[in-house]
Amino acid sequence: MNIFHNIKELVTSLKNEEKLIAEMFGKRKSMDYKYSDAIELVDYDENRLDFLIERGVIRENGGLLELDDQYLEFFEQVLDVNEEINLSYIDDNIKNIKENIDYFLNEGNENRKYNYLKFIKKTFRKIGIITLRSVVDLRRNIENTFKNEPNYKNKRLKLENLDEKRMLVSNLIKHTILLINEQEHTFFNRALDEELKRIIIDLKHQLGECSHNLIEIEKQIIDYLNQIKHQGRFIEKLRKIKYLKDHFTIDAETDIKQLIAKKNQVIFETRLSEPLKLSIDYLRENERAFEAIKRISKNHHDRKSFEPVLADRISEEFLGNSVEEEVMINLEELRNHFMATSDNLFNFILNYDFLKEVDFDERVTVFCQLISQYEHELTIANEFLTTNGVECALVYPK
Repeated sequence: MNIFHNIKELVTSLKNEEKLIAEMFGKRKSMDYKYSDAIELVDYDENRLDFLIERGVIRENGGLLELDDQYLEFFEQVLDVNEEINLSYIDDNIKNIKENIDYFLNEGNENRKYNYLKFIKKTFRKIGIITLRSVVDLRRNIENTFKNEPNYKNKRLKLENLDEKRMLVSNLIKHTILLINEQEHTFFNRALDEELKRIIIDLKHQLGECSHNLIEIEKQIIDYLNQIKHQGRFIEKLRKIKYLKDHFTIDAETDIKQLIAKKNQVIFETRLSEPLKLSIDYLRENERAFEAIKRISKNHHDRKSFEPVLADRISEEFLGNSVEEEVMINLEELRNHFMATSDNLFNFILNYDFLKEVDFDERVTVFCQLISQYEHELTIANEFLTTNGVECALVYPK
């Protein structure tokens, strides 16, 4: 089998035959695609069809064509229409994260450490997406199984298997949360940058959403299994009654006649409404219809036609432009002024004129912000001073 030599050749080939590939993908479940049907979509050019077969995009078997499994799986994953739930993929990603965390902690080269960290970030993102997709697929498969599976035994068995997959997804979520919150503290202390922190927050949100959905799925499975159990008992009894009837022993072996005689459930049935729709010509030309319309209208003469209430006019004071001004503390400008002095930073901030009222606690906050942002431009001495119960180090410009 020939292969594509680069991405450009692959994308171009898929683009050129997008009509055929889209048609085969859309009918991948409803019909067997024949070679004669496919040749029409490539303008009767057998070379174009043979090219896809040789490259492994399409497989041919006895005059029937189908998309290759890897392309079919790719399209289903990207378009989010896959039905298979691959839980081992999530488990493998967790193992890969643990392995790369060990590699990261043992590595001394910064470039290789960055590559390990990059892989860990990518895998954490992947776990969140795959878990969400697995939960969606699980719910969809449960609905389809309950509604479309005709065999009751297979329906119950499939739902029980889907329930096992639900428990596996729930366990994988617990292992992932355990990995983040209680394991690998050393790694997260060393490698937790802003991007990884954001990824972890998003992942926890996704896993929390999945956990809540799994609770609803569990309730749904229990309800469906109870319905199947009830329906199964009913069908079993119905089969026994039919067996007795077919063998003409139902009257002798059961009390069905006495039970039916006691039942009188017609009065409880819902009354069916049968509206009579008259033609427009009959209503327009028949005098009896006109008299009936006038008689009915008298019963509704007291109906009031409510006029919509108009809102009051908006006051002019709400339409005028209003401007609110607030004096903000510019840390960079404050740093520039401090660099031109020989005073210590804390004393400088206490005596600085901010053009607005700034209390002592806020000035302490500004002191800490300046040190954290411009630490490389400041000299922190081993001497300390205490002001208003706050002890701080003496900081000077370099």
